[in-house]
Amino acid sequence: MGRVPQPEANKGSQKWIQKLVNDKESLFNSFISRTLEFAEGESINWLSPRKSDKYAEYRDQAFLDKLEIRLAKIPLEQFWPARGPQWDAFGKTSRGQVLLVEAKSHISELLSSLQAESTESKTKIQKSLEATKLALNYHANVDWSQRFYQYTNRLAHLYLLRENNIPAYLVFVYFLNDAEMKGPSTVLEWKGAEQLLHSYLGLGRNKLRKFIIDVYIDVRELQNH
Repeated sequence: MGRVPQPEANKGSQKWIQKLVNDKESLFNSFISRTLEFAEGESINWLSPRKSDKYAEYRDQAFLDKLEIRLAKIPLEQFWPARGPQWDAFGKTSRGQVLLVEAKSHISELLSSLQAESTESKTKIQKSLEATKLALNYHANVDWSQRFYQYTNRLAHLYLLRENNIPAYLVFVYFLNDAEMKGPSTVLEWKGAEQLLHSYLGLGRNKLRKFIIDVYIDVRELQNH
């Protein structure tokens, strides 16, 4: 249920993250390793989306099982209902750090709202979003289930893993020059959109920010593969 095989994508962020993980791992790893200050010999094992695994993406308990991590303090089922975030990619460093990836190739992908239908699911999600806000000492009166919900639910899952003492990082991959999707061509365009998102959500400096990695990759570096 939580493993979702995917076709080989032919456009957009799904296409580029598949290529990045399967064909350009060294490029991807170089960005991560600089941020996390890898020592010589440290590496990353990308577990999804792998071509050998039918480019499967994972969610719910399946992504935790794939990463071989256990949430002993706050279980996932207590924190979030079924059909939670489906991760674009994830991996694990040789140090045991967990990397959860969200990829974007055009700015409108930043927009989303809560689509859960059951009252029970909505209540559980809102409760966990509020718990995340509380942990961040957040006081703005903004509904995190609207407008930029995909960002906030990923942030909530970073909070969940960190509360369970899992050394997790949230990696946002922003692709440049995806002309087919009319995506940004400069880092400044992406940073402007990010600033708007953070401003709307009222997110300033917070204790999770140091566990978030922003990566900007030009798709022209991936097009020959």
